[in-house]
Amino acid sequence: MQQRNWTIEQLNAGIAAGKTNCAEVVETALARAKRTNGEGRWTFRLLRADAARNEAVEEDLLRSAESVVSPLAGLPLSIKDNIDIAGEPTRGGTKLLEESPPAQADAVVVARLKAAGAVIVGRTNMSELAFSGIGTNRFYGTPANPWDRETRRIPGGSSSGAAISVTDDMAVAAIGTDTGGSVRIPAALSGLAGFKPTQARIPRDGVLALSTLLDTVGPLGRSVADCALIDGILADDATPFGTFARPLRLCTADDLMLRDADETVSSVYARTKRILQNAGVQIEALPPGLFKEMPEYVERGSFSSEEAWARFGEQILARPQDIDARIAERIVRGRTITAADHAANLRALNAMRERFERAISVYDALIAPTVPIIAPPIADMEDDGKFRRANALILRNPMVANLVDSPSLSLPCHDFGSAPVGLMLIGARMSDRRLLAIGGAIETLLMAPRL
Repeated sequence: MQQRNWTIEQLNAGIAAGKTNCAEVVETALARAKRTNGEGRWTFRLLRADAARNEAVEEDLLRSAESVVSPLAGLPLSIKDNIDIAGEPTRGGTKLLEESPPAQADAVVVARLKAAGAVIVGRTNMSELAFSGIGTNRFYGTPANPWDRETRRIPGGSSSGAAISVTDDMAVAAIGTDTGGSVRIPAALSGLAGFKPTQARIPRDGVLALSTLLDTVGPLGRSVADCALIDGILADDATPFGTFARPLRLCTADDLMLRDADETVSSVYARTKRILQNAGVQIEALPPGLFKEMPEYVERGSFSSEEAWARFGEQILARPQDIDARIAERIVRGRTITAADHAANLRALNAMRERFERAISVYDALIAPTVPIIAPPIADMEDDGKFRRANALILRNPMVANLVDSPSLSLPCHDFGSAPVGLMLIGARMSDRRLLAIGGAIETLLMAPRL
């Protein structure tokens, strides 16, 4: 499993011990983002260097004057380029929105983070309009996966810059959006934890929409505890991140989620299940067909394609040169989705939600590989066929949680130094804090020394 580094807990311990302060931590993050041989130039659309420095100094003063401060006070976070920050344009990673006016107000999630003292160091790059699980951006560049910088592999998307801002210690955590896996995919492919909440828990006011039915906002961090802390702030939920002590009962839907998995993911996932079972965790396979409506839903066209076409279709037709043709292709498909298709998709969504809620009611969580393949090389994604196949595979598993509107967590389950592989947990709707506690327990089991 990936080693931890630069977590919220570690930074706070260093500040409390007088080994560093907020200003030094933020300066370190900015310096890493500005390295000429680093990934910062592709990770950020905008660095907020002056504002971040000033805010860090203010938080140092508050820490010295107050006995109790927020764990995020003065720590550097990054924000995805589809989330409003007052006074800055929200461009969604696309040239189509390059001339967008500055936002008039902070998104609710940004306002809550600022109220907790977080220092926003910059706006992160992303797949255009959040419409790809690959994470490449033809116009603004693609930050490379930290596992294999020589080959330069994809970071995963759409929250690509969010992930790399954390892996490269340019931020202690990042805020992304997740409509079909866009937080959990880059977390899994880059060796991080990433959390998608139940949609209703976290406000999306001030977030550029892709699908109003499926969009969520969630954190990426070095640990489940970091994701849980930030989730509590984003959701204004004071439920503590507790421990989960009783024996776990987990289920799988491997008939779908292990299909077409590569050898690395298959073997790491099998080993992970063995580790959990050896620790007393019960794992049972659910009957096949839990998500049997998925293929027809994909064939008819997604809610994201339908809504994105209504929102951006005219701009794409008028300015096709200003968007990646593969992204445009998926959006333009939305114009062929009929009212009958939409109604059929809603029936499929409701059927899957009801079936999943019945199935999960006797389990603590469903587990699966977050992504069934390891990160492919960025260069391979220039081939349209390879791009489409990889994108479809990468989105398939995490998309399930969005369709059933369940909380979902990805946490690393690979050995340090090897290709990152994520273990995905999906829980019952509105069981978010409980699922995070379960994820914390599993994270501890996977980090234990192996005999």
